[in-house]
Amino acid sequence: MVERITNGLLRRGLLILALLLPGAALAAESAAVTSPRVTATLLSSRDVVAPGERFQVALSQKIAKGWHTYWANPGDSGEPTRIEWTLPAGFSAGAIQWPAPKALPVEPLVNFGFSDAVLLPVEITVPEGAQPGERLTLKANATWLVCEKICIPEEGSFTLDLKVGPAPVADEAAQSRIDAARAALPQPADFRAKLTQDGDALALALPGLAQPVEELRYFPLLETLIEHAAPQTATNSAAGTTLQLARSSSFKVGETELSGVITYREAGVPRALSLMADVEPALVNSTPAAATPQAAPAVVRASAAPEGNLTLWAALAFAFAGGLILNLMPCVLPVLFIKALGFAQAAQASRAEVREQGLLFLCGVLTSFIVLAGAVIALAALGTSIGWGFQLQSPPVVIALAVIMVLIGLNLLGAFEIGGSVQGAGHGLASSGGRLGAFMTGALAVIVATPCTAPFMGAAMGYAVTQPPQIALAVFLALALGFAAPVVILSFAPGWLRLLPKPGRWMVILKQAFAFPMFATATWLVWVASVQAGPGGVLAALAAILAAGFLVWLLGLGRSAGGRTRIALSALALLVAVSAGAFVLQSAVPSATDAARAGDIEPWSPERVAALQAEGRPVFVNFTAAWCITCLANERVALVRQEVKDTFAKLNVAYLKADWTNRNATIAAALAEHGRAGVPLYLFYPGTKGAPPEILPQLLTTDMLVEAAGRAAGKEARTAENRP
Repeated sequence: MVERITNGLLRRGLLILALLLPGAALAAESAAVTSPRVTATLLSSRDVVAPGERFQVALSQKIAKGWHTYWANPGDSGEPTRIEWTLPAGFSAGAIQWPAPKALPVEPLVNFGFSDAVLLPVEITVPEGAQPGERLTLKANATWLVCEKICIPEEGSFTLDLKVGPAPVADEAAQSRIDAARAALPQPADFRAKLTQDGDALALALPGLAQPVEELRYFPLLETLIEHAAPQTATNSAAGTTLQLARSSSFKVGETELSGVITYREAGVPRALSLMADVEPALVNSTPAAATPQAAPAVVRASAAPEGNLTLWAALAFAFAGGLILNLMPCVLPVLFIKALGFAQAAQASRAEVREQGLLFLCGVLTSFIVLAGAVIALAALGTSIGWGFQLQSPPVVIALAVIMVLIGLNLLGAFEIGGSVQGAGHGLASSGGRLGAFMTGALAVIVATPCTAPFMGAAMGYAVTQPPQIALAVFLALALGFAAPVVILSFAPGWLRLLPKPGRWMVILKQAFAFPMFATATWLVWVASVQAGPGGVLAALAAILAAGFLVWLLGLGRSAGGRTRIALSALALLVAVSAGAFVLQSAVPSATDAARAGDIEPWSPERVAALQAEGRPVFVNFTAAWCITCLANERVALVRQEVKDTFAKLNVAYLKADWTNRNATIAAALAEHGRAGVPLYLFYPGTKGAPPEILPQLLTTDMLVEAAGRAAGKEARTAENRP
C-alpha cells in the first residue's frame, strides 16, 4: 500500500514538473557576461507580456571596486554605455533612462559615471497584434567602457526568452529591482533654469531652489558646455540659487535650450532633478575669442603616396610589394626556415614534385588571405572596424599560436615525428603528408606574419578596407601573391635548387637549429599574452604548452598500444585538450595593464590631443600594439633614442600612445580615419588648435622624428645631416 501511494505521488510530481517545464524555459534574467571588472546581465520586469503593453527591462552592471562606467555625457573622457536591440517584429525599445551620475575625479580630469553598481532601465513596447501563447526572444548587444587609471572597452550579448499571454505576469524580484532603480531616476524639475554669460564664466539660475542645499552639482548633457573638472560655486538669494560654471575651452552651443541633471543633498537626503535650461541668445553658436582656431598648416604626408589618392592599380602594386617585403620580417622568417628545409630535402627529387610543393605553399597562403579578407569584409559590412593582425588581439589565439610554435620546435628537435625522416629526403614529398605539410606551412606563415606591417602595406590595407568587397579581396590577393612569390619562384628554379648540398647529416643539424627560432617566437607570444591578460595570461599559456606536450606523449603511447588501451588513451587525450582549452578561455582575460609604460608617455584619446593642441603643444601619437613586431622595432631603433627624447623635451612635445594590443573600437576608428587598417601609425600634430597631423612613414629613423618634431613646433630642428 505504501509503495502504491509513493509511486502515485511520484507520478503526480513528475506530471506537475513536466507541466512547469515550458514556463521554466522562460528567462526574466539573461546569462551573465563577466570580466574581472564588470558583471552584466539583462533583467525583465515580466515573465509574460500582454499585447499592447509597455514594460521595463534593465541592463545591470556590477562594477569592481575602483572602476567605473559612464553616463550619457562621460565628462572629460570616456564613452557612454550603448545598447543595440534585435526585437521581434512590431516590438520597439526606448532610450536608456539614465540615473543621476556621480563626478568621478581621475586627476586632473573629472568623469561622469557610475561605480559599484548601476541599473539602466529601457522601456519595451509590445505590439497590439502580439498573439497570446506566442514565445518571443529579445536580444541586446551592449557596449561599455570601464575605467580605472586605464580604460578597457567591453561588450556583451544578452537574450531574454518571454511569452505573450492574455494578461501580464510580473517577475517579482526583477520588478522590484527595476522599480527601485526607476524611483531613483532624476525627477523632472517644476521650474526652468536659465543659462547666461557672466564675464568669462557661465551662470546657471535655478529659481526653484530658494533654500540653500548641499553638494549642488550640474551635469549637462552637452559635452562642449563647461569645464567638467572645474569647481561649481553656488550663491543663494530670495530669487533662488545661481551656480557659477567654468566655460569650456571648446565651448559650443547650438540650441536655445539645454537639458541636464542637478544633484544635491537636502537635509542630508540625496536628490536629483532633470531640468531644461533656457540659453541666453548671445551664447548660441558662440566661440570664445581666445579659442578661435588659427589657420591650419597643410598636411604633410611622408609616405610615397597619400592613401586617399591611391588608384586600384597603385593599391595592387603596393600590396604586392608589401607582401614581398613581409618575407623579411622577423616574425615570418622562422616559418620560412621550415620551408627552406623542405626544399633542401627535395633538392634531389624530380622537378615536378618540387613545383608541386611550391604551388601547395601558394594555395595555403591564398586560402589564409581569403579567410582574413572575408573576416575583414564581413565585419566591415556589420559596421565593425578591424584591421591587419586583428586575430592577435585575442589572448586565446595568441596562446594557441605559442603552443603551435613549441610543438613545431619539439618536432624539429626529434621529440616526436610527423611524416618521414630527414634521411628519406624525397620520400615524404610524394605522400599526402608532404602535400598537407606544404599547404599548412603556407597557412602558418600568413598567421605569424600578421604581427608585422611591411612598408607599402599600410597604404594598401587602408585603401582595401574602404572599398567594395570585390576590390578589397583583390588587394588582399595581391598581398598574398607577393608574400608567396619568393617560395614559388624558388620551387620553379631548378638551377637555384642545385646549389643546395646533397642530403646528409648537415640537414639533421640544420633541422634542430631551426627549432630555436620557433621557441623564440613562442617566448615572444607568451610575452604578448602577458601584456594582454596579465599573470593570468602567462599561466594560461604555460598550462596550454604543458597540456600540449602531455597530449603529444599520450598520442605517441597510443600508436603502439592495443585496441582498448588506445581508446582509453585517446579519450584521456581528448579530456586533456578540452580541459586545457576551457582553462585558457577562462584565464586569458584582458587585464588592466597600463597603456603607457613610461612616465613621460600618456594614453591617447582624441580629447587629450585636442586639449594639448589648445595649449599650444605639438603632439606625437604612436598607434602601436605589443604583438606588432614593426612597432617594437621602431621603438628600439628610433623612439627610445636619447636624441629623440631630448628634442621632444626641448620643443615641449607631448607623447601619446594608442595601445591596440587588445581590441579598441575608438583606436580602430582613428586608424580608419587616417587610411590605415592596422598598426603602426605615427601622427605628429602641430601645436595649433584643430590643425591636422602629419603622417609619418611606417619605418622610423631618429632624424625623421627630430625633423617632424621641428615642423610640428614651427622650428627648424637639427638632425645628423644639418648638425655642425
